[in-house]
Amino acid sequence: MHLDQSAIKPILLCDANRYKRNLLLKTRAPVPIVIAILCMTALLGGCDNTELKPWHTEILEKEYSADRADDITTLAEYLQLEAALFAELEQTIYASSATGPAEALERYSRGSRADPQQRQPNWNRTFELANKAPEAGVLLLHGMSDSPYSLRALGETLQNRGYTVLGLRMPGHGTLPSGLLDLQWQDMAAVVKLGVKHLAQQAPGKRLYIIGYSTGAALALDYVLNQSSSTAQQAALPPVERLVLISPAIGVSPAAALAKWSRRLSQLPGLDRLAWLDIEPEFDPYKYNSFATNAGEQVYELTRSVAHRLANRPADAPPLPPMLVLKSTVDATVSNNAVVDRLLLKLPPERDELVVFDINRVAANSSLLIKDPGPFTTRMIADQQLPFTLTLVTNSDTNTREVAAYTKLPYAAGHSHTEHLKQAWPASVFSLSHVALPFPPSDALYGRQRPAGSTQIFLGEQAMQGERGVLKIPGDFLLRLRHNPFYRYLQARVLQWLE
Repeated sequence: MHLDQSAIKPILLCDANRYKRNLLLKTRAPVPIVIAILCMTALLGGCDNTELKPWHTEILEKEYSADRADDITTLAEYLQLEAALFAELEQTIYASSATGPAEALERYSRGSRADPQQRQPNWNRTFELANKAPEAGVLLLHGMSDSPYSLRALGETLQNRGYTVLGLRMPGHGTLPSGLLDLQWQDMAAVVKLGVKHLAQQAPGKRLYIIGYSTGAALALDYVLNQSSSTAQQAALPPVERLVLISPAIGVSPAAALAKWSRRLSQLPGLDRLAWLDIEPEFDPYKYNSFATNAGEQVYELTRSVAHRLANRPADAPPLPPMLVLKSTVDATVSNNAVVDRLLLKLPPERDELVVFDINRVAANSSLLIKDPGPFTTRMIADQQLPFTLTLVTNSDTNTREVAAYTKLPYAAGHSHTEHLKQAWPASVFSLSHVALPFPPSDALYGRQRPAGSTQIFLGEQAMQGERGVLKIPGDFLLRLRHNPFYRYLQARVLQWLE
């Protein structure tokens, strides 16, 4: 394993926070019972690995919020505030954090293997990849608890193809997990508007696109829904020609609405841990491992707002931009059916496309599956009323790891085109994941192999085994795939869609 075994302190692992997270996302119990369990979890779950660190409690004053919208009206002003924010981060956290072998994997220890400042540029910050005479402008929007690093690989490819690319850092992100404690989704939506306006200025008269990953996809939809509204204020927003939505957060479990109750209870004496769905060691330089309850609440409220407006759009409203949606057929974070029922079926016919990456039908023996995603893909393939193109990336047959892309046109009875990708499932991989799609196998942090000569932390394929409950690192972190073996196909489809 590439987390450097000598630097990990063995400790009994407490599952209180993950139990609480699963309760919020999956439970169907009555609200009073859930609240009572949440309180008991907070009062009794005093485990070592749930100790609140300064990065869970310190609040950075220089962070952007929608309340600053009257003062911060351009991207340049936002970047100026962002620079002050990172200076505050340095003074508040890094200057007082311990350094040494015991902190070798600590993100907030200066000079550690997980210190994002050891990697240049620091991809936690907003980046712009410009061209003097751009073909078009592309805005990249990362997901909740992520950073601009999530879509860096696509951004660099697009710059090489002549686009000007802007990778925005969403408020609350790239600094401390505590930035998610009081974040509002409207803060992020306000920054999206700044980003699109900036690209329109940098590529005057050129097409504008948005690529959104996870929550970033919901923010992209929020923007185009606002832009296509009839109000004069919204009509002034620059139009976007096309969207690419990767692992889009379109629908989450209704039980996620309980996050607001957990957040409110966290304000009571002794229940401060209810402000967190997960409290984990922070060793990922570009993503928070800890997850605030409020972050779950904001994703729920954003997706609910988007779904409501999609469902209630007037018949004479201007059409939304065409959309390419790329998704894993198994996704522990967002709903497959919501992508179809709440989004694609609400759009004009014969324009949009859904690309679904199936599970490895050779490695994932049906007797070992908790839930086979087969019914979803069967529904899609059998439905002759689907108004969008469907592409299923799956095994060529059940006896080979070789992969093909089967494409079914709108209103068709079956697939009309097969493309053999000349790629195969890695023998050790049984599926993709919500977090895997935008990262190539060559990624220096999440990829398949540690880069030669690298001394920085590597979180790609792991090879550590032992007894459960010994390490601070949860088992589901080690199991989850963090890169896309078929990234080359995803990249080709994105380029085709935009060009």
